[in-house]
Amino acid sequence: MIVLLPWARWILALHVIAVIAWMSGLFYLPRLFVYHCETAPGSTESERFKVMERRLLRAIINPAMVVAFACGAALAATPGLIDWSAGWWHAKLAGVIGMFAFHGACARWRRAFADDRNTRSARFYRLANEVPTLLMILIVVMIIVRP
Repeated sequence: MIVLLPWARWILALHVIAVIAWMSGLFYLPRLFVYHCETAPGSTESERFKVMERRLLRAIINPAMVVAFACGAALAATPGLIDWSAGWWHAKLAGVIGMFAFHGACARWRRAFADDRNTRSARFYRLANEVPTLLMILIVVMIIVRP
């Protein structure tokens, strides 16, 4: 069992809060895309979804990702917190990189909707909506169980 210093516990708490906010946004944004697919480009509904998607990405998802990354990097740099000879952290890092890639894909998809040039179906976004769940499972198991 690793004992964290008081300052490290605050960083860990902030990291968990930021990850929850980041994940919440990554769960919700593709769902907005599903509904946005059902609207006509240029319609009032479509314009409303554009505003919702932009605000979600810029005001919640992006800042939460930055805080999660910064706190996670600070924790990883804490001496003795991670056994760098163990293999679990490679899989966790791969999951985190996958989450960053999914975040980037969501940002590109949002831009396509904003420009009225989305070519993907609602079914595509329903399937894409499962990606952060799978990555989250990998990351949580690696950090908690450390197999």
